[in-house]
Amino acid sequence: MVATHTTRVTPPPAAAGPRAGHPGRRGLTPQTKGVLALLVTVSIWAAFALSARALSASSLLPADAALLRFGLPLVVLLPALWRRRRAVAAVRPGPAAKIVCGAGVPFFLAAMHGGSLTSAAFVGSIVPGMVPLFVSLIMVRRGHGLPRGTQAAGLALIAAGVVALVWRYVVPVDTDVLAGSGTLLVASGLWALYTVGLREVELDPVGSIGLLCLPSFTAVGLLVLTGVLPSGMAHAAGSDILLFLVVQGLGVGLCAGLLYAYAIRRLGAERSSVVGSLSPVAVVLLAVPLLGESPTVAVLVGVPLITAGVVLANRRPRPRPEVPAHA
Repeated sequence: MVATHTTRVTPPPAAAGPRAGHPGRRGLTPQTKGVLALLVTVSIWAAFALSARALSASSLLPADAALLRFGLPLVVLLPALWRRRRAVAAVRPGPAAKIVCGAGVPFFLAAMHGGSLTSAAFVGSIVPGMVPLFVSLIMVRRGHGLPRGTQAAGLALIAAGVVALVWRYVVPVDTDVLAGSGTLLVASGLWALYTVGLREVELDPVGSIGLLCLPSFTAVGLLVLTGVLPSGMAHAAGSDILLFLVVQGLGVGLCAGLLYAYAIRRLGAERSSVVGSLSPVAVVLLAVPLLGESPTVAVLVGVPLITAGVVLANRRPRPRPEVPAHA
């Protein structure tokens, strides 16, 4: 891209007109594109949370949904992935493990199992909502220092929101909901690893999807073939297969995978986790008409706390004005 501040020869009138009259028409900035990518990802992740809850009532089993989730992107992107095969193979084992475990089979099965034991609101709130807290823990472990100010307050609100969600199931004890909530926390921690891992690889979004989906699809296929994971694909309803192909394979696996990887590169891992501030609200609103879920008092308290916490945790302090040395 040519810098606009350089001296140039006066162009012909036809070439000068539009730019001279409208100096603001220079396209979107990389940061704006990253934010737009996150907003689309929010809607897709809301659909993921709803499908995680709906899976328990469908004719598909978790392994079937995983095969659709990781298989369709491979089929669609096969030619592009073949051209990137050397770049994908060159990724270091550490970052590759973060990506494959963080958004692959372990994450997928944890999110699906947690959703079957709780509700769509829990999936949409705990999984993306806790990501900023887990990402901050990873950054602290790397020596980035403890969160302070509004970031620390935001992380505290996120934790308080999760406590508000599960508190009513502690007394009396509801083992299913508590076990499901714990599993969703594991899924959120895994997704934080994926978020950080994306920043550590020199791959474009298509290559990142290949790095994630190929080993994940292979692992699920082997687990199904060996009987470790049961499959009901042969007897599943066509409508269920189509639904999960669209939501999981096309939406989450392909579109959200491309957009989230793009946003990570434009905005960074910590800022990209702000997606969690909108996802819980979208899930709660959509779960009412689509799944017939009625928001409980715990959801009405916990979701706003998590949302506010994610917003605060991702605020960037304004730079302080420089004070002259002689002042």
